Amino acid sequence: MRYSSLRRNTLALFIVAALGSTVPYATTTLADTQNLSNLQTMPASFADLVEKVQPAVVSIAVESKLATSRFSTEIPEFPKGSPFEEFFRRFQEEQSTNPQGRSPEKTVTGLGSGFVIAPDGKVVTNYHVIKDADGITVTLHDESKYTATVIGFDEKTDLALLQIDAKKTLPYVSFGDSNKTRVGDWVIAVGNPFGLGDTFTAGILSARGRDINSGPYDDFLQFDAPINRGNSGGPLFNNQGDVVGINTAIYSPTGGSVGIGFAIPANTASTIIQQLRETGSVSRGWLGVQIQPLTDEIAESLGLSDTKGALVADLLPESPARKAGVQVGDVVTAVDDKIINQFKELPRFIASGKAGEVVKLTIWRGNKSQTVAVTLSNMPTDTQVAGNAFKLDKSGTVTHNELGLKLTSLTEKMRKQHEVAETTQGVLIVDVANNSPAADVGLQAGDVIVMVGQMKVSAPAEVIERIGEAIQAKRQSLLLLIDRQGDQRFITVKLQQT
Repeated sequence: MRYSSLRRNTLALFIVAALGSTVPYATTTLADTQNLSNLQTMPASFADLVEKVQPAVVSIAVESKLATSRFSTEIPEFPKGSPFEEFFRRFQEEQSTNPQGRSPEKTVTGLGSGFVIAPDGKVVTNYHVIKDADGITVTLHDESKYTATVIGFDEKTDLALLQIDAKKTLPYVSFGDSNKTRVGDWVIAVGNPFGLGDTFTAGILSARGRDINSGPYDDFLQFDAPINRGNSGGPLFNNQGDVVGINTAIYSPTGGSVGIGFAIPANTASTIIQQLRETGSVSRGWLGVQIQPLTDEIAESLGLSDTKGALVADLLPESPARKAGVQVGDVVTAVDDKIINQFKELPRFIASGKAGEVVKLTIWRGNKSQTVAVTLSNMPTDTQVAGNAFKLDKSGTVTHNELGLKLTSLTEKMRKQHEVAETTQGVLIVDVANNSPAADVGLQAGDVIVMVGQMKVSAPAEVIERIGEAIQAKRQSLLLLIDRQGDQRFITVKLQQT
């Protein structure tokens, strides 16, 4: 009823405007008519498109086994001699002699979406859909089900590539050029919301280049086609049936769709997926710099007319940038003539390169612009950065032995378990070792690491990478911004140099 009222009021406003004799927009010129004819119009139906792409869209079910505790190790307090006290003591004794010697397991099922990109059964989805999976089942449009294996994944861009063996040639879809998709173009989202299966929704591309603080390479497409839980990993099509994005996240204060969705651009996804197809992993170009954005004050003090570019705050030892002569205080304004409008574009531009490739950095130094040629290296893996200081289990939980921290991503399950607000972003601390540097400064389970140094973090791997950089730079301490139940404060943790 509220929507109907809004429609009537809006219609009334248009009628009033049309009837007003002095409305300046009432006259349409021939030039206006010609311009309007070039605009994209809403198709009478999306049915032909749906029929074309629907067979390649899949539903994904994920099973994860979680250990659960049978009972509390502490006996509730009862009056001395109470029969309840004796009952609980006997119950614990029986459980402690359980021959299985292990806690029961609870199976948790998650749902997501994906799409077939090759006739041999290669399926693209989001990494977060399959992250904690002990088993993955892919359901095709014809309701046939297949067990999937993981070819590879990339946590930084939230992408994963799966393989199913359907023993037949499968219909598939292809990536389009997301750079050609303009704000205002029609887009169609497909997925498995709430487990309902093939669900199509349409809208327009609302914005480009959105940073939602989900990772270091955020460059999302924003659109208003409604998507909900379970749509993750599904394709976003243009009206030619090309995949221009992968539906990944929604903005929602309620948990349901409010018309703001985000998709990984196809041009980003296609390069990552190609590497996963070829090698099962992803390699990226690496400069070895720590950067920060330019404020108006910093830009003015350096003689710059705007805040475009990335300010070099630090250089790692033996990094490609240091070897090429880049200095702390330089402002990188372009990479191979591609202008850096926002500072986070620099790592995206560099990450798209390969080891051995020479890139031309345009830098601002000493009130003048100059160029520096840098030969990129491979981005170090977390293991290379931090040595043997941490271990990673299959669930994605990272333990940093030297600092005494056990870290995991802020999933919905973890938020509920540790009572972390939906608005809080960062990496969750799930355990702190006794007598560790982390324990010495009062860190505890349930704390959220928001920033390391001056860089926001959203995944355990990013925290490990920042720690490794600080160790390589031979720093004595590490600055963390911690969120504890909504209260934020900076804490410094001592680093143990080897």
